[in-house]
Amino acid sequence: MKTSERPFVLSIAGLDPCGGAGILADIKTFEQLKVSGMTVMTANTLQTENHFYELHWQATADICRHLRVLMQQYPIDVVKIGIVKDASMLQEIVRCIRQYSEKAFITWDPVLKSSTGHIFFEGFDDMVLADTLHAIDLITPNLSEHQLLEPYLPNAKAILLKGGHSKDNPGLDLLYLQEQVISLPPNTKQAYTKHGSGCVLSAAIAAYIARGNTITEACRLAKIYVEQFLNSHPTLLGYHHHAE
Repeated sequence: MKTSERPFVLSIAGLDPCGGAGILADIKTFEQLKVSGMTVMTANTLQTENHFYELHWQATADICRHLRVLMQQYPIDVVKIGIVKDASMLQEIVRCIRQYSEKAFITWDPVLKSSTGHIFFEGFDDMVLADTLHAIDLITPNLSEHQLLEPYLPNAKAILLKGGHSKDNPGLDLLYLQEQVISLPPNTKQAYTKHGSGCVLSAAIAAYIARGNTITEACRLAKIYVEQFLNSHPTLLGYHHHAE
């Protein structure tokens, strides 16, 4: 059943009540990029852009139940995953997606901890994580996340290494794709720090994939979108706007 001319994109991530990160940021991004966004919540958090207070995980069975309802009803071909509790939760989410769509494009933003220091990802199961990464089409770690995931990365199909925290080449992202390394330099000389910028980038990639772009094109276009978001306001909360 298709109720919209826009392609459907599903975000499976946490709820950030201040709207800077998580599913609210993803939905804002989807709307700007003219895709029909849907969400399944993995966790309910109590936080602002500069303070983290509480985290309550949803049961994996409930997450999969919500997934089934949406994926049985709508032709969802692109899925973005955000915070998950551990490798087992990630594995079950990916299994549930693949149950209804073997060819859906899945991207995972491996948010292992919040910008304020709260740890999200609590369990590294070597076998489970390695197998699950092989079933995911693209992961988007920053430098510290890349280091923690490094033992499992040989199983990843494609990796966008974000360079926002790089001291040597700030803003230079590297896309590892099919034995190629594609450099994505920054398009702006200045960028303000933003709460939720990784969520916005991965959501924008998902949206551009749904609109028919290749992984490389989607990453380039998403980088431009997130730079506009970063420079939209000097504070930690940004505005979503998109100039085609």
